[in-house]
Amino acid sequence: MGNSPRIHLNLNVRGLPQSATLAINEKSARMMSEGKEVFKLGLGQSPFPVPQPVVDELKVNAHQKNYLPVMGLPELRAAVADYHRRTEGIDYTEDDILIGPGSKELMFILQLVYYGDLVIPTPSWVSYAPQAQIVGRHIRWIPTHLANGLKLTPMELDKLCAKDPERPRILILNYPNNPSGTTYNIEELKAIAEVAKKYRTILLSDEIYGELHHEGKHLSIARFYPEGTIISSGLSKWCGAGGWRLGTFAFPKQLHWLRDAMAVVASETFTSTSAPIQYAAIRAFRTGPEIEHYLRQSRRILKRIGQYFHQSLKSMEVSVPRPKGGFYLFANFNAFRSELRKRGIYNSLDFCDRLLEETGVAILPGSVFGCEEDELSARIAYVDFDGARTLAAIESLGPQDEPDMEFLVLHCPKIVTSIERICHWLSECK
Repeated sequence: MGNSPRIHLNLNVRGLPQSATLAINEKSARMMSEGKEVFKLGLGQSPFPVPQPVVDELKVNAHQKNYLPVMGLPELRAAVADYHRRTEGIDYTEDDILIGPGSKELMFILQLVYYGDLVIPTPSWVSYAPQAQIVGRHIRWIPTHLANGLKLTPMELDKLCAKDPERPRILILNYPNNPSGTTYNIEELKAIAEVAKKYRTILLSDEIYGELHHEGKHLSIARFYPEGTIISSGLSKWCGAGGWRLGTFAFPKQLHWLRDAMAVVASETFTSTSAPIQYAAIRAFRTGPEIEHYLRQSRRILKRIGQYFHQSLKSMEVSVPRPKGGFYLFANFNAFRSELRKRGIYNSLDFCDRLLEETGVAILPGSVFGCEEDELSARIAYVDFDGARTLAAIESLGPQDEPDMEFLVLHCPKIVTSIERICHWLSECK
């Protein structure tokens, strides 16, 4: 032992826990291995399979073994640029696109190369702040409020920026939002863009859930602040390919200096993204009728489950904004504070631990999303169902028919049981 190396851990990393979403998944897996029933509403992983045309393309390109350009396969970058032109009407070219092994890695490198504060509306995705801490950036939180659906307002952004107008900043705007499932309308996006432009703030628009807008009406804020916005996307959520690890950044010409700096770091770290995955991703971003149909059916299912969860929690007097995209909702259980205290539950971590132990339902505490420790809030990811089976089942419904309760009971039984258990557990608190 005396010859063991001394421990000299970077201060920025010391004390950082494992990512909360991964930790809850591993804890759930341990409980299941012990024979316990667990409803996995913690990890936000798409329940749907990767679309078959994209899988087929991966099979065809399994032999691809060469290192690809650091910026990404030119054909893929062109496909991503064309995708954004079609969906947002912004004139991107392949030179504006950077490909990485997941958008998470690209976000980390962006913070590494740009010296400025990170502005994060809360509640927010669990990895934004830890990444900033690792690279030593200042984090400026902007709390949001239930009264306006947990969305950033231009007034709050302006108030923060006005304190030091020349300070360099990156604002992360994630929508449809993780953890709340809420999104922004056109007027809200225009107003936020105006403030960001006023202070020359770089806007990182995390649109990884864009294609899962429940009405298929996602709109990028880059339309209103093109010169200062980077669009972040990838395959993990809308294409059901989280484990494939492919992310994309779309830069305006004015921010190519950032693109170039990120590419330098990429060349010295991940070198290039997996070749077979990049070739397959071309098919994903070119979409086509089969993938569009897959997306429409996915949205129908997620919209119905989101409505069901929202209605069930509202009936229990839980404060929760209605989800409009993705597969999350963010619930506030403060109405049960006095009853929960009698059971030894004082914060969101206590709440989620006890819920998991007593009901088998795994959800994530609000504290890991940047909320106050004593706030009784939590994120619920309504993903514990067989996506392939449910997609097949919805084909029996007409295009205008909404999946009913019978459909959910038959094809998403764990989803139904999980929210019933949450509500029953809450009712026992009273």
